[in-house]
Amino acid sequence: MTDLPQSVESTAKTSVVDATEANTKPLTSQRCVVGAIIASVMAFGMCKMTHAIALSFAAHKIQSDNLIVQRISAAVRTLVIGMTTLGMAVSGIAALGLFALSIQLTLQKNNQSSTPPPST
Repeated sequence: MTDLPQSVESTAKTSVVDATEANTKPLTSQRCVVGAIIASVMAFGMCKMTHAIALSFAAHKIQSDNLIVQRISAAVRTLVIGMTTLGMAVSGIAALGLFALSIQLTLQKNNQSSTPPPST
């Protein structure tokens, strides 16, 4: 696959795995809720930005009689609106997923604390 010797490649993989394990924090419901709030704010901002861009495009018509210019500008306008809408949708879905994960972690924590320890 690569031109690196086997020992260098395995050392690089090991150091990446060690660095990733050292930087990971425990998954808690509070962290999920904070992430969901951040993603929700981003989605709301993207929604407002999409609305503002669409209004701007509607207010400022294309000032050219050239058919090619009109088609290219319509394609660019569609692309801009589509990308901001995609960003909004991704952030919204991430917010919903993080919020659902928070609920799941809370329920698992409650189920583990309510079950009695096995007696031997």
